[in-house]
Amino acid sequence: MASLDDLKKRITSVKSTQKITKAMKMVAAAKLKRAQDNAEKGRPYSEKMNNIILNLSEGLSDKENAPKLLSGTGKELTHLCVVMTSDRGLCGGFNSNIIKKAKNYFEMLLHGGKEFKIITVGSKGNDQLKRYYGDKIIENVSFKESKNPNYFDAEKVGKLIIQKFEKEEFDVCTIFYNQFKNVITQIPQAQQIIPLNAVNDDKSREEDNYEFEPDEDEILSNLLPKNISTQIFKAMLENSASEQGARMSAMDNATRNAGEMVDKLTIEYNRSRQAAITKELIEIISGAESL
Repeated sequence: MASLDDLKKRITSVKSTQKITKAMKMVAAAKLKRAQDNAEKGRPYSEKMNNIILNLSEGLSDKENAPKLLSGTGKELTHLCVVMTSDRGLCGGFNSNIIKKAKNYFEMLLHGGKEFKIITVGSKGNDQLKRYYGDKIIENVSFKESKNPNYFDAEKVGKLIIQKFEKEEFDVCTIFYNQFKNVITQIPQAQQIIPLNAVNDDKSREEDNYEFEPDEDEILSNLLPKNISTQIFKAMLENSASEQGARMSAMDNATRNAGEMVDKLTIEYNRSRQAAITKELIEIISGAESL
């Protein structure tokens, strides 16, 4: 049985930890609202851009010579996997869920006899993946200095992907991130961005009847690189909201667990203290009777 002094020190330590987790929960809650608003505002923009590109692609006069960012190389031998995680921990299963989704995709590629390369965005993803796929990681991008996700960071990643595509280093590019649903639920996503794999939504497409000028080829050549950066930026916004939601939930659980532990330790401390007092009283009474 632990001594009274040890129990007292443990209670003090757990209470200090509880204060930290409670503060982190409040900070995450404050950041969550803004991050959630940004993620929800980014979804319609990225979806609309995909729809416009689909309309443009249908109007191409020579589809065989369509931009490679749209049609791809015609092969699916080498895949580039962009795994987007956070640079900070203490956010529950946020990072591990993305890694699990990516690993399942890697296994599927290996079983299919295909090669893959990995770009990690965020130090936590790199730390976990380098243990098993260190030879597959070709770049590690981190934005620790950026407090909030911004388009310029997304554009850096987009340009890096396009450079490697132009050098014919891969055929298919897929990004992995968490889609924010609510504070408790974040859904891991695998989205193919090269070649473009947009969802064909007939209801939304009926309203998108445009006449384009200049020609579709020229517009696509300018729009497709921006679309890659836009999809990455959307993923960064979704990740930011998911990270804050997961951290808020994790810190709330940690705070409650710390409270329960303090209660148990306090009961144990009081019982030990009462036992010590009772023992001293018995010794005093026994000594008095012997006299």
